Amino acid sequence: MYDVKLIGPSEKDEILSELSDLRFFERKANLHGACVKLLTDDASFKEEWEDNFKFMSDDVRPHAKVFAVSDGGALEVLYEPLSRTVIIRNCDYYGWVKSIALAAVSDFFEEYHSEHRRYSVHGSAIDRNGEGMAIIGPPGTGKTTLTYGLLLDRDYSYISDDWFFTRLFENGVLVYASEKNSYIRDDIGDVWGEYSDITGSVKLDSMGRGVADVGMLFGDRIRDSTTLRRVVLLERDPENPPVRRLKAREGLEYMARNDFCNPHQLIRDERKMRLRRDFFMELFSRVDIYILNTIETPGESLERLRGLEEGEVKS
Repeated sequence: MYDVKLIGPSEKDEILSELSDLRFFERKANLHGACVKLLTDDASFKEEWEDNFKFMSDDVRPHAKVFAVSDGGALEVLYEPLSRTVIIRNCDYYGWVKSIALAAVSDFFEEYHSEHRRYSVHGSAIDRNGEGMAIIGPPGTGKTTLTYGLLLDRDYSYISDDWFFTRLFENGVLVYASEKNSYIRDDIGDVWGEYSDITGSVKLDSMGRGVADVGMLFGDRIRDSTTLRRVVLLERDPENPPVRRLKAREGLEYMARNDFCNPHQLIRDERKMRLRRDFFMELFSRVDIYILNTIETPGESLERLRGLEEGEVKS
């Protein structure tokens, strides 16, 4: 992973002045109504960004900016919170660029106050008959594998497989897609063979990932939003049962213990941690929460996940 160094406006201005001779590709993206501008000297980043995110008009001023540049040095991620400017130096992995852009939007929404608050969550979301389920877990616990396993069933529709946005209402929670297309792993076809032909046609980067057209993957089973009914948290612990139901406080303790299952947090000070704890406590108080222990095979874990959709909890 990478570390984030917080900088002030003056240092940001000095760095951008040093980079002013570079020729940048510039593209704006619409991330749930927030405008994020990418400036990069890497043509492949520009192309993946265009495939990944919805278009935003050049007439809209950006809420955040992401500079992704290479100068032959070490990897460095700098963040200036006042203007929400991120400077990423010497990163050859688009997955971090797009995740850092989403993290900048997350920071914006945490500071943006309105009648219906908006937050972002590092997790997947799917819809079934108008009701949503979110899957959240630390890296390596099977979030993507289980999400794509469920989506083999035509009763399920795709919303997001990596990040999603939420709005909290008095009587519920709405979930929204974060990206236009999926940044998919090439090995998903090794687990679920049905995806092999499609993933084989995706242009992959150095990390074996690439932006896949969700229309090709799921046809008309794509939704921009849903009403969230349940959240499934993932763990891998041979000491615990395969599945159990949690109370809101237990879910919050899990999230805090696992750094909110989000390695892409630009600011981790005490105030930000409190905002995130308050959000997840409120979110979990409005939905059903389960924890799924993915120590079994992907197929067995998938069956347990389907059981939760039917209201079954089998130990």
